[in-house]
Amino acid sequence: METASHPHGEMRRSDREITDRAEIDAILNAGKVMRIALVDGDTPFLVPVFYCYDGKSIYFHSAKSGSKIDIIKRNNKVCFEIGIKHGFIEDAMACDFEAKHKTVIGLGRAVFVKDEAEKIAALDRIVALFTDKHFEYPQTNLDRTAVLRIDIESIKGKKHGYA
Repeated sequence: METASHPHGEMRRSDREITDRAEIDAILNAGKVMRIALVDGDTPFLVPVFYCYDGKSIYFHSAKSGSKIDIIKRNNKVCFEIGIKHGFIEDAMACDFEAKHKTVIGLGRAVFVKDEAEKIAALDRIVALFTDKHFEYPQTNLDRTAVLRIDIESIKGKKHGYA
């Protein structure tokens, strides 16, 4: 997975670019909501999802049908964004207010997880973002739930207002 030659090109403000992979991973581990951008023909589609990161790939879950699933079946290329610590930096001039944030944007391919053990492990990680409780998943629920893995192809981090 590449960080330097991201398909979106060079970052205009290189002083804000996060190049340390550990810092990028920390952002991926700290977030709970990811926005995924999909393309259906010439129509963009953006949707927020709960996710987990295992150090290599990003997982999210969904119903097995719907717009997001239909689009991914036709075109599994995705762009994702995860941001944390959002805020703003005030200034005396309105035009000089700035966004305070840590953000990761990446590209990858969404793959439907077929292996039940991998699916359950991803669901456990997502649930763990919200509670310490452990749950069993009834087979009927597993059968009607899609788990997708984003195999990351490139990734970039950016921050402003933080050391």
